[in-house]
Amino acid sequence: MSLAGFLSVLLLLTLHLLLSSAGPGRAARGRDSGASAGRGKFTNKDKMQCTWRSTESEEKAKLSVTCENPEARISGGVTDIQCDYDGRPALCPGFRSDPRAYWKQVARALKRLQGRLCNDPRALVKAGMCKQAPRDSHFKLDITTSVASAQSGGIDVPEPPASTACSATHRQTAEEYCSQTWASLCTFFLEMLQKENC
Repeated sequence: MSLAGFLSVLLLLTLHLLLSSAGPGRAARGRDSGASAGRGKFTNKDKMQCTWRSTESEEKAKLSVTCENPEARISGGVTDIQCDYDGRPALCPGFRSDPRAYWKQVARALKRLQGRLCNDPRALVKAGMCKQAPRDSHFKLDITTSVASAQSGGIDVPEPPASTACSATHRQTAEEYCSQTWASLCTFFLEMLQKENC
C-alpha cells in the first residue's frame, strides 16, 4: 500500500470516528430540547391532554397552552381549551442562569393549575427559582385569548362573567396611564367609576 493510500484510509477512519461520536451527543441534546426551548405536554385531572409552547420576543415571552379532552367529545363537556400567558422571564436571574431548569419548573406550575388553567386571571404561572423575582417575571393569563369549546350532553362551558371584558379594558387603560406599581389601584378606581357595561 502506498503512502497516499494509507493516509486516505487513515483520514476516512478519523472522519468516521468524529461523525459517529458527534451523532449520539446530538441525539441526547435533541431529546431534552423540549425543556430548554420552552415546550412540553401534560395531562391534568380532568383527563385533558395539554401542550404548551413558549415564544420569546425582546423582553416578553408568551406561553401558548392548548388542551383537548377526547372523551368529552363522546360524553359531553369541555372538549378544547386554548389560551396565552404573558410574562417577562428575563427579569428572573434563574432563567438567565439555567433556562432548561426554568422551563421544567414552568411545566410543573402549569400542571398544578389544574381547573384554573386558562380560566383564572389571578393565577400566576411561577417557576420556583423565581420566587424573589418581580411580579412581571411570572406568567399571567391574557384573558382576551382564553377560548373554551364544549360538546353537548354533559357539563356546560362556564362562561366568563361580562365584567371580565371590562376588567381587561380597565387593566389595559391603567397600565397605559399609571406606573406598574400603581396599576392595580388605578384598575380598581376605573372599575368603581365606570360601573356600567363597557
